[in-house]
Formats: sequence, C-alpha cells, structure tokens
Amino acid sequence: MRAVTLTQVPGTPEVTEVETPRPETGEVLVKVAASSVNGFDLGTVAGYLQGMMEHRFPLIPGKDFAGTVETVGDGVEGFAVGDAVFGVVTKPHLGTGSMAQYVTVPAAIGLAHRPEGVSVRDAGALGLAGTAAFDGLATLGPIEGKTVLISGATGGVGTLAVQLAAARGARVIATAKPGPEADFVSALTEAEVLLVDYTHDVTAQVQALAPAGVDAVLHLAGDLAELTALAHAAVASALAVPETPEGRELQTAMIQSNPTADTLSTLAGQVAAGTLKVSVSSVHDLEQAGEAFAAFGAGTLGKIALTVA
Repeated sequence: MRAVTLTQVPGTPEVTEVETPRPETGEVLVKVAASSVNGFDLGTVAGYLQGMMEHRFPLIPGKDFAGTVETVGDGVEGFAVGDAVFGVVTKPHLGTGSMAQYVTVPAAIGLAHRPEGVSVRDAGALGLAGTAAFDGLATLGPIEGKTVLISGATGGVGTLAVQLAAARGARVIATAKPGPEADFVSALTEAEVLLVDYTHDVTAQVQALAPAGVDAVLHLAGDLAELTALAHAAVASALAVPETPEGRELQTAMIQSNPTADTLSTLAGQVAAGTLKVSVSSVHDLEQAGEAFAAFGAGTLGKIALTVA
C-alpha cells in the first residue's frame, strides 16, 4: 500500500510503498478515504515524542481517519465489512498511523460508525480535534452561563471548542487577530463570540470584557501563565499542566483526549444535524502530504484534510 512514512525522526515525510497491515485480535482493518493533519503529527515528525512513545520504523504518522471496514479481526463485535467508520488511532506506539491506504485500529476505542450526513472529509478531520475540544471543555465543569476564554480559537481544536462551548450556553471570549481570523471565528456560531486580539495586551482586553475575570480558560495557544491569572475557577491546557498561582484555589488539568465511541458518535451526530461544523481550510491528496505538513506548520484556519485514493 501507499503510505506517508518516516525513516527517522526528526525527518521528512515521504510517500512510499509498505506492506499492508493485518488486523490482530480485537482490531479491524480500515480502508482509509480521508485523514487530516494535527499538531500531534507535527510533533511526531519533529521528534518531540522520542522517549515518550515507542517509535516503529518505517513510521506512518496520522491519528484521524475515515473510511470503510475492509477486514474484521477475531473477537470484534459491532462492526462488519463495508461499514462506514471514522475515529482516532489509539495504539500505544507510533508507526502504524492513518496517513496510508489502510490502517488497523482497535474496535474497543477510537472507532465509531460514520452516520449519513457526515462527509468522509469532515469525518476524517473530526476525531482527534473533536474529542480534545469535547473532553477539554468537560474538565472545566458546568459552563452554562459562565464566561469561558478559549485561546487558539482558529485552530482545529479551537474552532470546535468555540462551537461546543457556545452550544452549552457559555459566554465565549476567543483569541483571534483582527481581519480574516476574527471573521472566521465569528462565523463559527450564531451565538455572539467576544474577540480578543492576541497580538496586543490580552490581559487588558479580557479585563475590559470581563472585569471580574473569566470563569474558565481553555488554553490551546498563548501564554499559559498570563491566561491562568485571568481565571478564577478552572483552567485546562492542551500544552502543559497549568500551575495554580500562589494563594489561589483553581481547578487545573492538562487535556487528555479520550476518543470513546460514545464521544465520537455524539460529535458526528451534531455534525450530521448541522449544529457542529468541521472547518476544513484546504484539502491535499496523500501524495501532497509534505505540502499539507508545511501548510499546517505555517499556520492555518481550522483543519487541513488529506484524501486517500
């Protein structure tokens, strides 16, 4: 099969021919139709995960996938050949990712049926970012009627978090540079999103919108310490464990994405119903994976999708 591979990390992704994997007990083999680029993938390519996870070479990156079940391994229930599925590769090692024509995935976690009304492209860009946004907001506790600051609102996780937080009744403050970025974030939801320009004094702008401070912060980009100082109830970060300022009580956590079938199905159901939008800014085919990685690294609005023939 054709796959994006790395022979070492740090390294340069290249498309090569590798052996098609076979599902082990409890796994299914998925014929991949779409995937997407995430920050996790850039970290893998840059070598940032060395020492944290086992690397198997040639290493195929990729967490998100959407496609059809090709083969069902022993012990698998609830999935059959031909089923339309999507999800997140959850294996404890790196190397057998989804940026390939086929991927094997455990049926017990990270796999769900793709409902009608959700395109293959959107499903292939939803899994990791969607569950990170969903679970990140859950760590903040009840947010209805609360003021929530979302930094990094233009990225894959941020775009979904803004929509999910607004749908849950939160008053959302989001970071975005004036111009196309701000317009992009404002268009994510019909609810009002208050915008803060991260290129200027963030603290002063947030205090002008929320003089008493914000209830919670979902940190996806920016100065974690500065944003933590603005919160008086909870902070969840995708990048580091937040440190509680001395003399204050604050619920803090690092976001742990858990792509259960229930969470994936809930997110897909919202996409199918039109209440959640997967914002894909560009689409590349597998042979253009290098360009997709470069585009992600240069900064983009929303998600970058990969189509696999």
